[in-house]
Amino acid sequence: MTGTSVTMVRIYLTEGEKAVQPLLARLHDEEKVRGVTVFRGISGFGRSGVVHSSRLLDLSIDLPVVIEFFDEPAKVERILAHLAPLLPAGHVVSWPATVNEQ
Repeated sequence: MTGTSVTMVRIYLTEGEKAVQPLLARLHDEEKVRGVTVFRGISGFGRSGVVHSSRLLDLSIDLPVVIEFFDEPAKVERILAHLAPLLPAGHVVSWPATVNEQ
């Protein structure tokens, strides 16, 4: 099996931040990354300690959202530099990975 080195990125947000769609559009249209997935969580909290969760009787939903993408390491570095002013500090995690290219 042969593989290509990539960098995986996870961006942690909440639906209430209204950043998901603009960020997804930017990653697709402008940055042209290889792959993006958006996950909606059922519960979560960050440094603030505020718990965001889904309950049957909630009227306004502010669920956790994770945007995950990958691409070549140099390209991801450029993308993260572009996105840094748009994202809250401490909400981006990245790590090296390998994509199987069979």
